[in-house]
Parts: sequence; structure tokens; C-alpha cells
Amino acid sequence: MALSNSQYQALMRVYQQRQLENKREQDERVREVFEKVPEIARLSDEIAASMAQAARRMVVNDIQGAGTLKKQAALLRNRRDQRLKESGYPPDYLELRYHCRDCRDTGYMDGKKCHCFRRMEIEILYDQSNIRERLEKENFDTLSMEYYDRETVDGKTGMTVYEYMSMVIEECRAFVESFEEEKGSILFTGNTGCGKTFLSSCIARELIRRCYSVVYLTATDLFDILSDSRFGNREEEEAKDRAAYILDCDLLIIDDLGTELINTFTVSQLFYCVNERLNRKKGTIISTNLTLNQMRDEFTERVTSRIMSQYRILPLLGKDLRLVKQGYQA
Repeated sequence: MALSNSQYQALMRVYQQRQLENKREQDERVREVFEKVPEIARLSDEIAASMAQAARRMVVNDIQGAGTLKKQAALLRNRRDQRLKESGYPPDYLELRYHCRDCRDTGYMDGKKCHCFRRMEIEILYDQSNIRERLEKENFDTLSMEYYDRETVDGKTGMTVYEYMSMVIEECRAFVESFEEEKGSILFTGNTGCGKTFLSSCIARELIRRCYSVVYLTATDLFDILSDSRFGNREEEEAKDRAAYILDCDLLIIDDLGTELINTFTVSQLFYCVNERLNRKKGTIISTNLTLNQMRDEFTERVTSRIMSQYRILPLLGKDLRLVKQGYQA
């Protein structure tokens, strides 16, 4: 699902409005020219009459007669275009003009979404993801490995932080490439500032550019929305729509899990969200500063085991990159 039905209908209304505006502008140009050069109005009427007669001849299978009338209409059209030029107008001045000449403002070409439709679709997906500005700064193009330690070998992995994080980044790229078939899920764990949110943003940007729907929420925002949907603290229909979209978007990013107030409601809603999205074969990325053991303590074995059995667990290594960068730039 790239767009919800309401979003799709809103886009199609944009095209309908464009078509109406195109016709209105054409009518104004026609009226202007016909008033200024009456001969062009007469020639246009003759062209229309010839084409109508040709259509009637085709109905009775008079192919030769229809061909003659079409040639006559072509000669009249050439004469009209010449008069337009002589009057200071371009030859296509009386024709419909389009925002997109490829799809003629229908949104589709050969039964497929036009590039103009997909461009607007991406804009909507960026807006609904809540991270437009972040994605401009945090993406695979801006990712730098220069702040990762290339010398110290980690005891658990047997690799330097640079080597290990290079491997993690390749896994993130592979996650994007396989998303269409797999719709996988990732759990990023690690200390503050080690790149969990940055890598989530990298993945989000690539998937949005491929027209997948992505929603980014902090864990606190997620549970607020689910609470509003359940208890009706805000506009009921709007809250239910937002909650429904959380379950149905192509990729849901839950950032900073464990920083919210954890209680029986948040635990039950996390399990519901994780389980429902797995059942619907939707991708999810969760980032947390908690270790797996801490997650078991806070969110119960039931929730943690569901995540561990179905998610790719990617612990991130390294120091707080924000502090490293400050020291690096000093």
C-alpha cells in the first residue's frame, strides 16, 4: 500500500481540477481569438463539420468518403494555423495545454502511474512520514564512516567498530533492496548516539523514494495515538484513521522504545502493533537503548520473544557519534 484510499482520491481530484482548469483556459483563448479574427472561428467550425461528417461516413463503412473528408479537414486546419500565425498566435494556441504532456493530466500512461503522479505521491509520503527535514540530512548519501574506530577490536564481534558498522550498513542497504519481496523488520539496539535513528532515516528515505509509505513515530507518540484511538481523547474518526494507518503503512519506524512511560497498556499495545503488522506482512523498525534482557524485563517475555523470533536484531557499536564529532572538529 503506497497511499490510503483517501489520499489516492485526493490526488485524483488534483488531476480533475487540472483538467477543468485546462478547459477553462482553452475556452478563454478560443473566445479571444474568435473575437479578434472571425475567419479563424469560421475555419474551426468547418473543421469540426468535416470531422463529424467523416465519422458518419465511417459508421456506414464509407472508408473512401471518410478519408476525403479527413483530408479536407487537414487542409482547413493548415489554413487556420497559418491565419493564427499571421495574427501573432502560436499554431497550438487553441489546443488544450497540460501540466504534464505525457499523461495529459490524467495521472496515468498506458495504464501505469505517470511520473508526475509518482512525484506527487512521494511528496505525500514524505509529509506523512514526519521526518522530511531529517531525511534531507540523514541518508545514505550523507552517511560518513570517518568517525568510527578503525583500530580497537571489539571482544564480542572480533571486529573493529568500523568493520562491524560497515557490515551493519550493508545489511541496511540489503533490507531496502529486498523490501518489495520480504517486508522485513529490524530491531536496532545500542547506546545513545550510536546511529540507530540515522540508519532508520537512511532506510526510510530510500523506501519513500521508491513510493513506499513510511511512518516515523517516537514510542511516546505511537502510544499516544493508540490511546486516543482506543479511548477517544481527540477527534474519534481522525484518531482511528491514524491508528489504522500505523498498522497498514509499508514501514513503521518506532524510535526510542523504552523512553516512554511503560505500563500494562503500552506493553499490550506494543504486542498488538508488532503482532498485527507481522500478520499483515508489513515492515517495522524499532530502535531502543535497552538491551534484550532489559526489554524482557520492561515489555515481558511475550513481546520480546515475538520481536526476537521475527526481526533482524542489529546491535550498534561505538561511542556517541555526536560527542565524537565535536571532539573531531575541535
